[in-house]
Amino acid sequence: MKPSVVILTFNSSDSLPATLASVRALTDDIHVVDSGSSDDTVALATQAGAQVVSHPFASYGAQRNWAIDTLPLRYAWQLHLDADERLTPELQQEIAVLPEDGPLAGYYLPRLLQFMGRVLRHGGMSPTWHMRLFRTGQGRCEAREYDQHFLCTGATAQLHHPMIDDIRMSLSEWTYRHNRWSDAEVREMLAETSEGRIQGRMLGNVVERKRFLRDLYNGAPLFTRPFLLFGYRFFVRLGFLDGTEGFIFWVLQTFWFRFLVDAKLYERRKAGSSSR
Repeated sequence: MKPSVVILTFNSSDSLPATLASVRALTDDIHVVDSGSSDDTVALATQAGAQVVSHPFASYGAQRNWAIDTLPLRYAWQLHLDADERLTPELQQEIAVLPEDGPLAGYYLPRLLQFMGRVLRHGGMSPTWHMRLFRTGQGRCEAREYDQHFLCTGATAQLHHPMIDDIRMSLSEWTYRHNRWSDAEVREMLAETSEGRIQGRMLGNVVERKRFLRDLYNGAPLFTRPFLLFGYRFFVRLGFLDGTEGFIFWVLQTFWFRFLVDAKLYERRKAGSSSR
């Protein structure tokens, strides 16, 4: 298999070289969709031989689907990555020997998190699963503002070796972005629409099962659920074994971020009730 690779970027000069290096042996059709970087992202991508286009960013789903609909992708399969996601050598080799003409339409890739230089091995997120490799014409990104996944029409399978989500941004940048993403999550939770979205199913595929658990979380009481989620990931799923880096990540991701979402939901609902 030789897929066309699509990478989304924005001020990604710290992580992009490793991402490009991890796919260079896999394909000669690499596309970078940049959304207005002010650092060396575009120059690094061009120097590495990638085809670079600029497109204004509205949401991850919209950006990914624009790339699917617009880019002159050369091959019958597509591999979609973020600029801080890199293939391990084992995953690159696993993809390279896949049949292009087999019965499957897509593959779920396992993803490990690397935070402050440490790969997190616990907390129930090692790995998470993402549909990123699919036949052209059989995959699109769901219409969510936050935590989007690709939908694939046709039979799918799971690969064995992981990609690494290498979070290299500073904590200031991380919290700035998550503050914006909390607004997107609030809008998503208040939208009350299922159109173009993956539905949770307890006995579904890996993403549907994850979405089922997310639905259970969303049904829990405000302000209680961030404490429960942190306790589950840090203690029950042994997140404390990920050291100081893991402690920082689990507090910020599973408590601070989720508490911020709940606080903004409460703010919106309170403003709505006072206006009536």
